[in-house]
Amino acid sequence: MSGLPASLLFWGERRSRWVLAATVLGSALTFIDMTVVPVAVPAVGAEFGLGSVGMTWVANAYTLGLAAFVLLGGSLGDRYGRRRIFLAGVVCFSLSSTACALAPGPGVLIALRAVQGIGAALLAPTSIAVLEASFAPRDRARAIGAWTGLTAVATAAGPFVGGWLVQTAGWRWVFLVNLPVALAVVLISRRHVPESRDPAACLRLDVPGAVLLVAALGALAHGLTAWAGSRPADPAVAGPLLAGAVLLVLFLRQERRATSPLLPLEVFRERLFVGSNLVTFVVYAPMGATFFLLPVVLQVGAGFSPLAAGAAVMPIALLLTAFSASVGRWVGRSGPRVPVIAGCLLAALGLALLTGVRTGADYVLEVLLPVSVFGAGLTLYVTPLTSAALAALPDARAGLASGVNNAVSRTAGLLAVAAVPLVGGLGGGGLADPERALEGFAAVMWAGAALLAVGGVLSAALICPDPVD
Repeated sequence: MSGLPASLLFWGERRSRWVLAATVLGSALTFIDMTVVPVAVPAVGAEFGLGSVGMTWVANAYTLGLAAFVLLGGSLGDRYGRRRIFLAGVVCFSLSSTACALAPGPGVLIALRAVQGIGAALLAPTSIAVLEASFAPRDRARAIGAWTGLTAVATAAGPFVGGWLVQTAGWRWVFLVNLPVALAVVLISRRHVPESRDPAACLRLDVPGAVLLVAALGALAHGLTAWAGSRPADPAVAGPLLAGAVLLVLFLRQERRATSPLLPLEVFRERLFVGSNLVTFVVYAPMGATFFLLPVVLQVGAGFSPLAAGAAVMPIALLLTAFSASVGRWVGRSGPRVPVIAGCLLAALGLALLTGVRTGADYVLEVLLPVSVFGAGLTLYVTPLTSAALAALPDARAGLASGVNNAVSRTAGLLAVAAVPLVGGLGGGGLADPERALEGFAAVMWAGAALLAVGGVLSAALICPDPVD
């Protein structure tokens, strides 16, 4: 067999609903972190006296751990069991999140955020790989669409609750909201989620590859962040960027020679797989920058409360909740190309409208409306890109396909957030200065809109128009 359960699940069955619930709640942990922690960043920066670099690393340490180890998470799931690794990730994520709430200083917090990212790297690819391996082929696109929408349901209240916690109880409580969700995931998964693995997977782990990848991404992110306050020729900038490039080449060389590579390079012979992941990289970069920067600038620059800043991203979750399953059915019937193109262009329009955010901005017209346009674009392109990437490889490599796609999207977010101080001219204390924060925000939003437009063009050329099974 190909690593699939002996009895596949079909849409509407009782057990399939439990499997969907477990994967949705597990994935929600990572989505909650992505939207809640940026709301807390100004408060963390104020307590610990952080500048722009420190504030970006509070978010990016987590993304580094996630991006660097998500490939390992996918391959571990294929080899040792997707449910087992999924549960290990949930436990690691929740325990490190609790430790973050108790962090005595910025260094400890940033280190724990990296551990939290490693937990997310175990659960993120295996959650969707469980769906891919458990559901019958005809229902997979629908299940992935429902997963996207229901994950948004689970996380829709996250930014609002996070803003309320920051405003009333302090930023440390933001990290404690994950615990009850993690407990529910463990209980449901142990009882209802079927185990699946790839019996052909080699049991040897590519430890050198994992080390090279985390070092490469960390060096590149450090160099981009340092660039905001120095010239490109400065050793503090050029050194990490050059080191990151060299380490990335060494990683690819390791993958070519490894017996059991984290990233088998032959997967890039599949044109749809390459195309869907290239588009993913381009369009997830502005998404990562926006999710980080918007709550920060609304508080620092526009003068909104943490509660209002958190609530500002809720339209995105609500739109994903309402329409992702429908988009999944559309992809199953008509293919991913058209919705991805439309989504990229609509999201670009949303970011262009967000450039009007200012002190005393009208909350509905100048914040919620543009965010809703941006969210509508995300709703159109997130599910089709995920479905296209997974469909490009055989079922037995579901974990690998999901891991690569997650790594690409998280790496895009990691580098985009690292580049925020550079693109927005926010070096030093720029993220804490109201006037500079607003000016920099507009520059980053224009850059994001341009990237999304490029993503639309690439989608037209690279994304297969055929229906995704």
